[in-house]
Amino acid sequence: MAMLTIAWGWPEILNVALIGFLLVVIILLMLVWIMKLFGMVFTYHRNKTPITEQELRVEEIAAITTALALYTHELHDHETEVLTIQQIKRIYSPWNSKIHGLTPIPNKK
Repeated sequence: MAMLTIAWGWPEILNVALIGFLLVVIILLMLVWIMKLFGMVFTYHRNKTPITEQELRVEEIAAITTALALYTHELHDHETEVLTIQQIKRIYSPWNSKIHGLTPIPNKK
């Protein structure tokens, strides 16, 4: 079975590199175009509604802002800013001992 060998010179290498570069650029431009198309499709329905229905009156905005402020104010705990550190004596437990996690040295014979 004979092996087919191809002699690659600089013109062939540059052609392959140029084709690869152009292919990547074209695919990226197509992706940008597809994303813009998706954006136009998904915002088409939103733009059909009149602006007067989308706008809120000043009173409605003030009421929503006040309700949100009251709601978030009640969620916060008012705590004292005193930090208490207590030392706790822990009894020995093999569960947190580091020595049990070490590999024992094998016996040499």
